[in-house]
Amino acid sequence: MQPSGHRLRDIEHHPLLTNNDNYDSGSSSSSEADMADRVWFIRDGCGMVCAVMTWLLVVYADFVVTFVMLLPSRDFWYSVVNGVLFNCLAVLALSSHLRTMLTDPGAVPKGNATKEHMEALQLKPGEVIYKCPKCCCIKPERAHHCSICKRCIRKMDHHCPWVNNCVGEKNQRFFVLFTMYIALSSIHALILCGLQFISCVRGQWTECSDFSPPITVILLIFLCLEGLLFFTFTAVMFGTQIHSICNDETEIERLKSEKPTWERRLRWEGMKSVFGGPPSLLWMNPFVGFRFRRLQMRSRKGGPEFSV
Repeated sequence: MQPSGHRLRDIEHHPLLTNNDNYDSGSSSSSEADMADRVWFIRDGCGMVCAVMTWLLVVYADFVVTFVMLLPSRDFWYSVVNGVLFNCLAVLALSSHLRTMLTDPGAVPKGNATKEHMEALQLKPGEVIYKCPKCCCIKPERAHHCSICKRCIRKMDHHCPWVNNCVGEKNQRFFVLFTMYIALSSIHALILCGLQFISCVRGQWTECSDFSPPITVILLIFLCLEGLLFFTFTAVMFGTQIHSICNDETEIERLKSEKPTWERRLRWEGMKSVFGGPPSLLWMNPFVGFRFRRLQMRSRKGGPEFSV
């Protein structure tokens, strides 16, 4: 039973509705308003474990930098400057991680592909719209269904278990900041490790740390390995994200070799659309637009996210 004058297709890709089209009815508008008042959180076991591991590794790096390398140092200003710098990078990285994990990536409201909604769209005769058969929603252009989030996500780039969320239209900025700050903090930690090894070798490992030499070596080697792995991974992800933004092409669209049916925003226009406004220091701030929300636990059927 489809409304006359248009067709509804149950397919997974190449929708005709754009993100700017006003396809929301009263029910979907209230649904999006309800989503805006909730904290988004995906209840995925693997993703939650990876997110906790990310935090623990950053805390470990901060512990080694602060208590193994900087506090035992005899150079007061060396310890203060590097301690403040590293901890600021760590706070910005973890804040960006939280914003990425707890921000709705651009989920399309569930179940809005109903007959009543279809009639409210006032479609032109012969116009084709696309419905996701998995979450029963009308798919906007460039939206893809995530099997882990169990939702269609606007401009979905990929699902990242390390942030326990999809990277999409609304949280890509925070993901880029997360990868950037982790890469910078990893470089800083590697430099400090190198300087610490030189200092310890010159001092015969006697007064370079409050820990015993074997423990100090183990802690520094593990931090070096962590820094190398984190820097390699996040630097590559940061580069691919910037490339995707400047070319206005998500990773899924690139892998599927989808021909663009939208007007591309290239280079600075793409950066402005993701980070908001003209270039400024606010682009580097993960706290922009943040507001505290009161947590309210509710029961909700069929959703992987907490309704709070």
